[in-house]
Amino acid sequence: MHHIRIGAKLPVFGPIVHEVHLADAARRAEEAGFDSVWVSDHVVMVQESRSKYPYSEDGAITWDAAHPRFDAIVALTMAATATSRVDVGVAILLAALRNPLILAKQLATLDVVSHGRIIVGTGAGWLAEEFDAVGVPFETRGKRLDEWIEIMHDVWTGRPQARSYVHYEMPGGLLSYPTPEHEIPILIGGMSQAAVRRAGRLGDGWLAFQRAGDLDVPALETGLAVMRDSAAAAGRPAGRAVVRLTGPIDDAAVALPTLAAVGIDEVIVEVDWLLPDGPERTLEQMRLGARRKEDG
Repeated sequence: MHHIRIGAKLPVFGPIVHEVHLADAARRAEEAGFDSVWVSDHVVMVQESRSKYPYSEDGAITWDAAHPRFDAIVALTMAATATSRVDVGVAILLAALRNPLILAKQLATLDVVSHGRIIVGTGAGWLAEEFDAVGVPFETRGKRLDEWIEIMHDVWTGRPQARSYVHYEMPGGLLSYPTPEHEIPILIGGMSQAAVRRAGRLGDGWLAFQRAGDLDVPALETGLAVMRDSAAAAGRPAGRAVVRLTGPIDDAAVALPTLAAVGIDEVIVEVDWLLPDGPERTLEQMRLGARRKEDG
C-alpha cells in the first residue's frame, strides 16, 4: 500500500465553534502528526431550501442549517497562523461567489503568511439560494469557476493582463503583489462528471466526497480515470487525488487501505475535538486500520 496522507477537518461549523478554538485545534492537529488541516465553506444557508443536496439520498442537507459557520478565508487565516508545518486547505471554497481579483489577493497573501502551505479545493456549488443571495446567477456557476481559475493564476503572476472574460472584465495596468510563495494547488471538488473533467482540464487534482462507511469505490475509480483522461487531452499532468470522508473514524480507518489501493493520495477525516487526545486517537486508529489490512 502506498503512503497516504491524512488531513484533519477543523471545527468551523456547528456548536463546537464555541467550545473548541479553531486555532487551538489546528495547532493540536499539527502536534499530533497530521499532514494537513482543512476548513469548509458556505457564505449563507437558508431556512428552507429548494436545492437538492448532492450527497444525500433524499437531497436534504444532513446538518442543522441554523448552526454557526465560520467564514472560510478567516478560518484559513487562523489555521495558517497557528501552525508552521501542515498544509492548510479548504474543502471546498465556493470561488464563484466571490470577486476573483479580491479572492486571488487573499489567497496569495495567505500563501506568503503560511510560507507556501495553502491548498485550494473549489467547486461549482449546489445551493442556488446562496448564489441568489450574493447576486450571482446560479446557472453560470460552472463557467464562472472556469474563468475564476484562469483569473487567479493570472493575478498570481503579479501583473494580470487586460482581458475580457465572459463574466469579468480585467483592466490593464494592474499590479497585485505579493505573489504566492509557491504554486497554489487548485483541487476541483465534486463527484459529477463535470467536476472530474474540470479537475483534469484546469485543476491540480480532484477532491472527492465519500461517506466512510459506504464507499462507492467504482465512482472513485471512474472519477480518477476521467480526471487522468481529461488532463491528458489538455496536455497536462494528472494531479493529486484527495477524498474528504464523513462519518465515524472507525469507518474511515477501515476504508483507508481501499482508498490507497485505488490511487487516493490523501484523506480528510473527522476528529473528536472535544477529547483532549482526539487528534492523537484519530491518527492511531487510522494507522491501526492500515496495519490490520496489511497483516491480514
